[in-house]
Amino acid sequence: MKKLINNPHDFVRESLEGMAIAHPDLIKVNFDPNFVYRTDAPVKGKVAIISGGGSGHEPMHAGFVGMGMLDAACPGEVFTSPTPDQMLAAAKAVDGEVGILYIVKNYSGDVMNFEMATDLARSEGIRVLNIVIDDDVTVKDSLYTQGRRGVGTTVLAEKICGAAAQQGYDLQQVAALCKRVNLNGRSMGMALTSCTVPAKGTPTFALGNQEIEMGIGIHGEPGRERMSIKSADEIAEMLALSIIEDASYTRTLREWDEKMGDWQEMELTDANFAQGDRLLAFVNSMGGTPLSELYVVYRKLAEICQKQGLQIVRHLVGAYITSLEMQGCSITLLKLDDEMIRLWDAPVKTPSLRWGI
Repeated sequence: MKKLINNPHDFVRESLEGMAIAHPDLIKVNFDPNFVYRTDAPVKGKVAIISGGGSGHEPMHAGFVGMGMLDAACPGEVFTSPTPDQMLAAAKAVDGEVGILYIVKNYSGDVMNFEMATDLARSEGIRVLNIVIDDDVTVKDSLYTQGRRGVGTTVLAEKICGAAAQQGYDLQQVAALCKRVNLNGRSMGMALTSCTVPAKGTPTFALGNQEIEMGIGIHGEPGRERMSIKSADEIAEMLALSIIEDASYTRTLREWDEKMGDWQEMELTDANFAQGDRLLAFVNSMGGTPLSELYVVYRKLAEICQKQGLQIVRHLVGAYITSLEMQGCSITLLKLDDEMIRLWDAPVKTPSLRWGI
């Protein structure tokens, strides 16, 4: 294993310390418990948005803390869910007194701990709602989750909902928007290599020199199929068509119902892509794939969408949800409406995403 680390057990803390030193104008970092938050938090009268998950996926989520996106992010240990006390402490630090939205990726540990954090916050008088993102079309269940995994749409939801909160949407409006983004976004990824968790010191899984894994999860979970290596165009086509042709998916998710004052199970169905739809196309590096290769994939993706009668009107290309140094990529397609486009274009200023400033 070759990594730019000191003691593996100090990796997350030292990374957060470096991030705080690099971006003092945008973020502050609290330790014990760990969370990253906006320098101007709390913003009175503004809905606060918090997300989090295991470290190793940077810049998600800490790199997206700042104006127009997240108010706070809770990093767990590498590939390990953050704890409820982290989320509660973050909520107290950024509560603008009009409510907090937790954006939660659909992994069993994340879902359980964010639900516990919601209960704890509400017991202290902080109004919290949570929305689960489950956009991965690869598998229904995996090693880490029940139901579809939450991946690329998470970043898009954080940006769109962050802009809405910045513009004064109330908590129910932001939560409804987040749910709509989730139901209109779909993703799939693949791996050329494994990654190595610092504390473990060996690859998470083994891939032969001429093998790839289609449908891999962001923690290295198995995908749909292991196959011999393909060209970039072939890989892009397999990912894109798996997303575009995916059948409508009905899932049951737990959400806090403010009227009932309790957790309720919600049955939700996403929408199919259809000719004429406007899309945000997101091509993401898993950490070790260079931007030049991502543009090769994006080139083919744009060609496929055009042939399918789908119009890419916004795009994002780069390393935004990584799996340490894993080589590979993921594609996310989000069906847009006028409101989402306006909010996507709104100014954002975070360590890892910024425009319009």
